[in-house]
Amino acid sequence: MKRYALFIGMLFTACAPRFYPPQTELPVHYANAADATVTMTIDSCWWRTFGDTTLNRLVEQALENNRDLAAAAARIEEARATFGIAQVQYLPQVGAGITTGGNYTDATRIVQSYTVEPTLSWEISLFGALRNTRRSARAQIASSLWAYTGVRLSLAAQVATTYFELLEYEHALSIARRTYELRRESAALIDSMHHHGMSSGVDLAQARSLVYEAEADIPRYERAVEEARWSLAVLLGETTPQPAVHDSEVELERPARLAEIPVGLPSELLDRRPDLQENRYALLAAAAEVGIARSARFPSIALTAKGGVASATLKGLTGTNPWTWDAAGSITAPIFAFGKLKRSEQAAMARYEQAARNYEQSVLNAFSEVETALDAIATYRRQTERYAELVAANKTIDEKTRALYRSGLADYFDVLSAQRDYYNSQMQLANLVAQQYINHINLYKALGGGFRITEEQNVR
Repeated sequence: MKRYALFIGMLFTACAPRFYPPQTELPVHYANAADATVTMTIDSCWWRTFGDTTLNRLVEQALENNRDLAAAAARIEEARATFGIAQVQYLPQVGAGITTGGNYTDATRIVQSYTVEPTLSWEISLFGALRNTRRSARAQIASSLWAYTGVRLSLAAQVATTYFELLEYEHALSIARRTYELRRESAALIDSMHHHGMSSGVDLAQARSLVYEAEADIPRYERAVEEARWSLAVLLGETTPQPAVHDSEVELERPARLAEIPVGLPSELLDRRPDLQENRYALLAAAAEVGIARSARFPSIALTAKGGVASATLKGLTGTNPWTWDAAGSITAPIFAFGKLKRSEQAAMARYEQAARNYEQSVLNAFSEVETALDAIATYRRQTERYAELVAANKTIDEKTRALYRSGLADYFDVLSAQRDYYNSQMQLANLVAQQYINHINLYKALGGGFRITEEQNVR
C-alpha cells in the first residue's frame, strides 16, 4: 500500500507544472507624491469631486447607454456560463436513447426491434483536470469582471476629458467672437481717424489684420466644438450631439482650485487598477490551462452504464419484458501521439509566459502613469498660476497702450503687439486650466478610480 501511495503521489507531483511568478519590484513611495502614506479612499464615482452637475449627468448617462460597456457586461455573463459548464464537465452525465430497427432475410423475414435505454457516463478526473478547469473558469470570470470595470473607468475618464475639452473650445470660441467684435470697433475708429488724416494707412492695415486674425479663429473653434460634441454623443450612445454647454459650473478664466488626491502606497495600486487585476487573473487562467494540458498526458478513467427495455414489438415495450443492463469501465492512457500532447503543454506554458510578461509590463506602465500624472498636476498648477498673472498683465498693457495711442503717445504697432499678446495669453490660459482638470482625470484613472471587486462578485 505504501508503494501504491508513493506511486500515486509521484503522479500528482508530475501533474503539477513548475511556474515562475512574475518579477515585479514595487517602489517604496511615489516620487512626485506630496504624502504617499495617506490611505487612499477614492470614491468609485470620482468625477463628482469636480462639483459639476452637468458632468455628473453626462457620465452617468454614458455608463447607462454606452455600447462598449454593454458588450463588456455580456462578456461577464459568458464567463459565468463557461464556469457553469466547467462545474459539470466531470460530473456523471445521464441520457436516454430510443432506437428502432428492422432486419430482413429470406429465412427470418422481417425482424423488428425496439429499445428504450437510459444511459449513465462518468469521466473521472484523477490528475487535476477538473480542478484546473474550475480554476481557469473562475479566473476568467474575475478577469472579465475587472475588464468591465476597466471599460467603465476608461469610459468615465473619456467622457470627462471630452467634456472639459468641449468647455475649452467653447470658451475659446467665446473669446474669439468677443475679440473680433472689439477689433472691428477699433478698426472702424482707425478708419475714421485715417479719413480725417489722424492715422496712417499702415495703422489702418494693421487694425484690419487684427480683425481678420480673430475672424479666422472663429470657424476653427466652431469646428473644434462640433467635433467634441459628436465625440461626446458617441460616448453617450446617442445619434445627435449634445447642445452647447452653457450651464457648466467650471470656470476657465482662472486657475482651478482642485483638492489633493490621496494616492496611497504603491503596493495598493496592484489591488485597485482594473487592468492589473485583469492581467493577474488572466495569468492565473493561463496557469490553470497549463495544468489541463499536463493532465491530458496521463491516464483517464471512464465509466459507462446503460439499461432499459428491449422488445421485438412496439407493444412489448409496455409488457413484462425483463430489464436489461450492462456497465463498463475503461482506463485510457496516451502512449504515442507524435508529440502532440507534449507540444500542447509547451504551447500552454508559452501562453503562461506571455501572460506573466504582460502582467509585468502593465505594472511598469501603471506606476509610470501615476508618476506622470502627479508630475503633470504639480507643474501645470505652477504654470497656470503664472499664466493667470501674465493674462492680467497683458490686459493692463493692452488697455494702457490703446489709451496712449489715442493720445498720440504710442505707435499703433505697440497696440497691435499688445492686443495679440493679450488674445493669445487668454487662449493659452483656457487651455491650461482645462488641462488641470484633465490631469486630475488622468490621475484618477491611473489610480484605478476607486473600483474594487470582492471575491463573492467573482463567481456571482
